[in-house]
Amino acid sequence: MEKPLLDAGAPLMDRAARALARTALADIARRRSGGGGRRLRLAGAVGSDGLSGPGHVRPPRRGVARNAAHGGRAVLLVGAGNNGGDTLFAGAHLARSGVHVTAFLVASAVHGEGLAALEAAGGEVIARSELRVPAVVERVAAADVVLDGLVGIGSRGALRPPSGGIVRALVESRAVAEAAGNPWPWVIAVDVPSGIGVDDGSVPGPVLPADRTVTFGARKPGLLLPPAAHLAGAVQVVDVGLGAAHGQQVPGTVRLEASDVAEVLRVPGVRDHKYTRGVVGVVAGTEKYPGAGVLVTAGAVRAGAGMVRALGPTTVTDRILTRHPEVVTAGGRVQSWVLGPGIPSDGSDAGQDRRVYGALAAVTGVLDAEVTGGVVPAVIDAGAMAMLEHRLPEIAVLTPHARELAELMRGLGHEVDRADIEAEPVRWARAAQRATGATVLLKGAVTVIVGSGATFAQADAPAWLATAGAGDVLAGLLGTLLASRADDVLADPTLTSRIAAAAVVLHGRAAALASGGGPVSASEVADAVPRVIADVLAG
Repeated sequence: MEKPLLDAGAPLMDRAARALARTALADIARRRSGGGGRRLRLAGAVGSDGLSGPGHVRPPRRGVARNAAHGGRAVLLVGAGNNGGDTLFAGAHLARSGVHVTAFLVASAVHGEGLAALEAAGGEVIARSELRVPAVVERVAAADVVLDGLVGIGSRGALRPPSGGIVRALVESRAVAEAAGNPWPWVIAVDVPSGIGVDDGSVPGPVLPADRTVTFGARKPGLLLPPAAHLAGAVQVVDVGLGAAHGQQVPGTVRLEASDVAEVLRVPGVRDHKYTRGVVGVVAGTEKYPGAGVLVTAGAVRAGAGMVRALGPTTVTDRILTRHPEVVTAGGRVQSWVLGPGIPSDGSDAGQDRRVYGALAAVTGVLDAEVTGGVVPAVIDAGAMAMLEHRLPEIAVLTPHARELAELMRGLGHEVDRADIEAEPVRWARAAQRATGATVLLKGAVTVIVGSGATFAQADAPAWLATAGAGDVLAGLLGTLLASRADDVLADPTLTSRIAAAAVVLHGRAAALASGGGPVSASEVADAVPRVIADVLAG
């Protein structure tokens, strides 16, 4: 996208550097006026992706930032290439605004024009040959703002010396300072936090966590994908003028916003009835874990299913009917299945296992449509994932967390454990999608959804959502969305991953609404779903 503009002489670096400097001035001003260090990131209303949740800080007017930042201290960590050039030019703007700027040149060769601009503006420059790690740590600890411009989007793998050693020392120093209650500077990553997997969100080595990432032109996948997404802080996208070239790109990584979710939802019309609204079949819960059946049906009912059919032992269905008397406990045709929550994978409930196997026969099409009622989409969770015997269609959604995905992949012949999944969640979610054919929804603080098209990465929920039963509510909610769009996903299975991502957004927003900043239960999340859907549709 940049190349034709650069060939035509477009001043992309100047635009990037000016925007970076304006942001740094605003952050220095707030820090010096008592805004604190990372507390800045918790003050606003936009999250680590710049879309929703805590994280965004609105910059003050440019003149105010300049005046309040005068006398502040900034440290630049400068590597080779254009990313280092952006950082040096930004440092020159800061120096001309009265900020004391020290640039540590970590590469032996840096952007020549950027270096000349910084020196002309009065910035202090410490060459690589003079660089000492303790001195870097000391200067950083005394700074208001640090600009991490070590590497950009062209880097691969862990940071190499001396960058890796410097970052490792800074991470350790930060941990010591925070443990002692001492201040630590605000860290701004230039384009991406140095050392993350730009394309897959992996963290192959040391990374200096950013409080803010100023990225140019478009969000990079690593800023959305876990675990790197947790190191990016508040992400601010700067328009450097890529224009039409940006619009021509098909993103490989997507994060849905509320307006995207509204497009996914099927709103009933005057000609609809309970069967056209979508009938969700549920096989969830056992005598040992009856609550799972209650929570799945709660998620499905509160998401607007035309009908929910819950199948299982009376110990489960009686509890479901006590909470939701509108649920039908007799068999019949459905437009989607939700299979497995609360069902152990050890085969201890033969009745529920039998029902799951029957439903999977419909999902996979291994039995004649006259027997099963035809192929329908499904959510396959928990114990049902241990019952897979055939390759799945893309309209089936597997919903594991990291431990369950590790178990699934070991069953498919891969040597992997939970730690491996958490270190490279995108890699393993994609591997599971290829191995099973299903859409894979890997649950986590950033939930990753992988189908045959784009990868979705959603981070819409508060950390309080990590509570028992939350996944059951999500399964029911997703089952309703799939049932309401069953004909569409059968015609175009690639829609499945987008619908799954929309369900994750609604689930996360319901948790945030029900939480109100404090603890939340799975039942409360389900009860908040109708309000969230109404808000999304209202725009």
